[in-house]
Amino acid sequence: MTGEPEIGDVFGEMIRDAYAVATGIGPRPMAGGRLPRPVIEIIERDDGLVNGAPAGHYLDPPDRWQPHDHRAVDRVHGHVLDVGVGAGRIALHLQERGVPVTGLDTSLGALRVSRHRGVRELVHGTVDEHVADGRRYDTFLLLGNNLGLFEGRERAPALLAALAALARPGATVIAHGTDPYGTTDPVHTGYHERNRRRGRLGGQLRLRLRYRLLGTEWFDYLVCSPEEFAELVHGSPWRLTDVDDTDHPYYLATLALRR
Repeated sequence: MTGEPEIGDVFGEMIRDAYAVATGIGPRPMAGGRLPRPVIEIIERDDGLVNGAPAGHYLDPPDRWQPHDHRAVDRVHGHVLDVGVGAGRIALHLQERGVPVTGLDTSLGALRVSRHRGVRELVHGTVDEHVADGRRYDTFLLLGNNLGLFEGRERAPALLAALAALARPGATVIAHGTDPYGTTDPVHTGYHERNRRRGRLGGQLRLRLRYRLLGTEWFDYLVCSPEEFAELVHGSPWRLTDVDDTDHPYYLATLALRR
């Protein structure tokens, strides 16, 4: 017993259990007695902050979505790559609208749930790994705050290049982000300052996920302002064409492939 979690598919195990609780399909996590316990996603930050949130939202139908999700899917064109497909909520909706969509995820467990829910086209791996498959897309969706996958200054150029390698002429990227700087909470403002002293972007989070006895390795996840994101995109194969911040602090950043 080390007190440290076993490294594993945290997201996949969590989504599987959330799906079982929501549908009764598969074994449900029990906390004693007959009632299934709530499935909580635990996010641990490298300064010791721990947050938890119910995982059921990954299964939400469109009538429970945030307004920016609806605006994002209304902007897609052509063949869509849903980056971080998770439990398939976005991909399923696009399929129902007759939009060709492929879901990409690094979690095998999440892909199994997506497949069981009816998502037809699924790929296991990262954006970089998918380049070798020779597929090309017209729209890339990074919803559910998945602008965070850009991680920071070190990772962003490679991810932008990989997206460009997967893109057809006229392609767009639509990414959902959150501006972290409206808070006055010293737990967060202090973290931003600590990051800047280390040469990182203020909202460049260092996290790991926990679920039951499992944990992930530590990883970077970017929460940044639109202005910071514009700096990351500058000089890449993409140009930032629109920032929809109607639901501030949430926003949709739209990138267009340079000609």
